[in-house]
Amino acid sequence: MSGLPEGSWASSEATRKSMQGNRSRDTKPELAVRSAVHRRGLRYRVAARPLPELRRTADLVFRKAKIAVFVDGCYWHGCPEHHTQPATNPEYWSEKITGNIARDQDTDAHLVEAGWTVLRFWEHEDPETVAETVEQSVRSALREGGAT
Repeated sequence: MSGLPEGSWASSEATRKSMQGNRSRDTKPELAVRSAVHRRGLRYRVAARPLPELRRTADLVFRKAKIAVFVDGCYWHGCPEHHTQPATNPEYWSEKITGNIARDQDTDAHLVEAGWTVLRFWEHEDPETVAETVEQSVRSALREGGAT
């Protein structure tokens, strides 16, 4: 017996343990972006729901500016530049990634409909460049909204 639950998506116990170890928040790229944004004097909420009724969280949330920032992993969100399809259990993973992309699009649509600005970045993007874009967007939104 392999030790895997019946019908598991994992091809082996080692694969299962490895995949379960993947972080859903506080990833290295996310921490780098948060640090760069913080150095620019901006304060934000971490892993928060922009819309309380929507069970989805953004990596950084600027409530007054109504900006939600996502730092998407290349594998999990289907980066056109870096995503690779695994050879083992490809149908499962293809459906999984396609579902993630659809959920991201649905999240963006809900947020935009509610008046939010959505900023999405790939994990491979330079954190300083991402932070600069975030800073410009937040400061512009706060100026336009009259908030400080």
